Amino acid sequence: MRQAPNFKLPYINSDKNYTLEEDLGKVVVLTFWASWCPDCGVDLPKKEQLYKTMDHEKVKMLTINVTGRERNVEDGMEYAEKFLTQPTLMDDGREIYERYGSQGVPTTVIIDQNGNIHRQFGDKADFLEIVESIGQLI
Repeated sequence: MRQAPNFKLPYINSDKNYTLEEDLGKVVVLTFWASWCPDCGVDLPKKEQLYKTMDHEKVKMLTINVTGRERNVEDGMEYAEKFLTQPTLMDDGREIYERYGSQGVPTTVIIDQNGNIHRQFGDKADFLEIVESIGQLI
């Protein structure tokens, strides 16, 4: 298991920043996405449903807009405003996306309570596998 790289990124809709180490002790689910991506359009609504049913004391779900893969930053901001209620961060270009070794969008990273990467899923991941993987940690 490898340690999840710590990072600090701004929220997409405020001037506050999020730091990964804030949530050590919880399971953290990161989803990297871009607004134009058809697979994200399938994945993110399912994650929204999951987010609404999740115990937020135990699981922190975050999405990260990969601004370096958007045509312009506003596209990601508009998408997040319309479709996402879970906390959404803005990547610094592709920095964190690449630090996690992501190959495409969406990429889902599940980080355990000790800050290690439990599983990482690419753009063709089966949603139920992601849910099962979270379940193994709770």
